[in-house]
Amino acid sequence: MTERTVTHATFVVERVYPAKPARVFAAWADAKVKARWFGPDDEYSLDFRVGGREWSKGRDPHGDKTSTYEARYYDIVPDARIVIAYEMHQDGTRISVSLGTVELRVEGNGTRLKYTEQGAFLDGFDKPGLREKGFVELLDALGRDIERNP
Repeated sequence: MTERTVTHATFVVERVYPAKPARVFAAWADAKVKARWFGPDDEYSLDFRVGGREWSKGRDPHGDKTSTYEARYYDIVPDARIVIAYEMHQDGTRISVSLGTVELRVEGNGTRLKYTEQGAFLDGFDKPGLREKGFVELLDALGRDIERNP
């Protein structure tokens, strides 16, 4: 049997966007809007409600591997907070399980978004630094989407 390992990690990414919290919240809640910045996946679905699920599947940019994201929403406070638990699979292998929290606060004329993730990264298939880098890129993409689509 192959040795099993788990690496636990927490990271926080913050961004300030030039939009009200309701606009930033809507970018997470509306499937068409979220699909614009969350990634060009082959398949995507979003049932944005407590107990609802989100699912996406797509190939990496090089076409080498298929990634699957499966999430469940546990807490939603409009314009203020979203809590999800999600797992990532790569080519059918579970590579991580995480708890993610999005917090939105008014800052000046915009919104400060604070994303906190607590993850269990499994058997060396995924690394916390790679996941954090991925969320930096996602939140930057969200910012570009907000600026292009006020």
